[in-house]
Amino acid sequence: MHIVDDVPDLPESGRLTMVVALEGFLDAGSSAGLAATHLASVGGSAPGGSVVATFEVDAFHDYRARRPPVTFARDHYEDYEAPRLVVRLLRDAGGTPYLLLHGPEPDNRWEAFVRAVREVVERFGVTRVVQMGSVPMAVPHTRPIAITPHANDASLLTATSPWRQELRVPSSAQALLEIRLGEWGHDSMGFVAHVPHYLAQLDYPQAAVSLLEEVEKAGRITVDLSDLRTAADEREAEIGRYLADNEEVAEVVASLEQQYDTFAEAEENGRSLLADDQPLPTGEEIGQEFEQFLAGLADGDDGDGSDGETGWSNGGTP
Repeated sequence: MHIVDDVPDLPESGRLTMVVALEGFLDAGSSAGLAATHLASVGGSAPGGSVVATFEVDAFHDYRARRPPVTFARDHYEDYEAPRLVVRLLRDAGGTPYLLLHGPEPDNRWEAFVRAVREVVERFGVTRVVQMGSVPMAVPHTRPIAITPHANDASLLTATSPWRQELRVPSSAQALLEIRLGEWGHDSMGFVAHVPHYLAQLDYPQAAVSLLEEVEKAGRITVDLSDLRTAADEREAEIGRYLADNEEVAEVVASLEQQYDTFAEAEENGRSLLADDQPLPTGEEIGQEFEQFLAGLADGDDGDGSDGETGWSNGGTP
C-alpha cells in the first residue's frame, strides 16, 4: 500500500470520517458502488477528489473470478479497466473534508487488507469509519427500504436493528474490518440496505440514496443527493411501467407486499408471525417473472459498465 505523505486540508483534530464502500458481496443492486460513485462525483473541486492512499490490488484481487472489462475494437483490445482500491480525500456540500475508501472487495488476504486500512486510519487521524453495504431480501420495492445498522460500539448506533436474534451469515472483508478496528480501539459502524431480491442484479439507486442518508447522519457530512434521487425516480418509474404491462409479475409483487404489510403490522402490535402460513414468493418465482424485464433493461443500458457484469457481455469471445 502507498500512502501520500503530504495531504493538505485535513482537520487538525477530532472529526475526520472515512466512508467505506466495497463492491462485490455486500453490494446488491450495486447500491454501495452507486453511492461511492456519487460521492466521488460531488466530493471535490476535481472529479473524484484527491487519491491519498492506494492498495496493491494484485495482492487482493482474483482476476479469474471477477474479470475486469476490456474493449475489443474490431481487431484489437483497448481500454482495459483495471480494478482500483483507493482512498480519496473528498469534501461534502459544506466543505468538510472526509475520506472515501472504495473499490472491489478483496478476494483474499483479508487480514492484510484490514491492517492496511488501520494504517490509513491512524496515519490520517480518522475518528469514525462508516461502511455501506446492501443485501437481497424478500421485500417489495414499493415499501420503504429497510436498513440494518451495525457498529463495534453500541453507543455509535443511530437506529434500532430490525433483527431480534443472532444470525450466522457469510462473512465479508467489511465485517472483519469492523471487528478488527474495534479490537484496535477505533470506532466503526455501518449500514446495510435491504434490496428487493428480484432487483438485486440491477442498478438500484433508491437503496444508494437510503444508504447515503444514513451516512450523512452517522458521518456528520452533508451530501447533495439530487442527481441520485432523480436516477432513483427514473428507475422506479421504469419498474412501474413494466408492472403495469405485465399482470402476472404485478400479482407476484402484490403478494410480497401483503406479506410485508402483515409482518409490519405484527411487529407494531407485538405479535408473532411464526404460525402464519401465508406463502412468500421465492426468489426463483419472482426471478423467472422478471427475467424478460431484466433482459430488456440490459438491452437498453448505456453500456457504462455499471450493471454489475464483468467480462464479455455475451459470455463468449470474438
